[in-house]
Amino acid sequence: MLAEDQGMMRGALALLLGMEDDIEVVAQVAAGDAIVDAALLHRPDVALLDIELPGMSGLDAAALLREQAPDCRVLILTTFGRPGYLRRAMEAGATGFLVKDGPVAELAEAIRRVLTGETVVDPALAAAALSAGPSPLTARECDVLKASVDGATVADIAGRLHLSESTVRNYLSSAIGKTGTRNRAEAVREARQQGWL
Repeated sequence: MLAEDQGMMRGALALLLGMEDDIEVVAQVAAGDAIVDAALLHRPDVALLDIELPGMSGLDAAALLREQAPDCRVLILTTFGRPGYLRRAMEAGATGFLVKDGPVAELAEAIRRVLTGETVVDPALAAAALSAGPSPLTARECDVLKASVDGATVADIAGRLHLSESTVRNYLSSAIGKTGTRNRAEAVREARQQGWL
């Protein structure tokens, strides 16, 4: 199964993978919130997921697949080779993580290897992830940063997350300090760049 929001990329991947004798693309989806339903309907052996998808991220969908379709192995294929994304993908139950700039033959081989139970990770990204360490942000700090993405006020964020305004300010201040930035917009940008959000 392929989950990719760019139609041309999704179609090209399906066509190229379909040329492999032992690989059949049984489903294609363009949004993250369609992944689990498609997996339950079509029962793919491997789900090839992009991270940045409308509706739900591929990382969140990977975690749901682990719960609802545990026999489906997840291989993340993304443009964003960030150490934080790799760590989050593995925590969500993905068994593979590749960046999109590799050759199709490498992707087909990775699918085969994931299907046999191996974990396949882009080697350069694996080294970077090990040296980067885990995200310094707590889950709540991430929630507050995500809620502030659209320029929401502290009061708006507090209302959305059912927190007091002072608690939101504390989380924002902590996140800004941990990311080494000057304000929440920079903190959001840095956290996204590192793959923590």
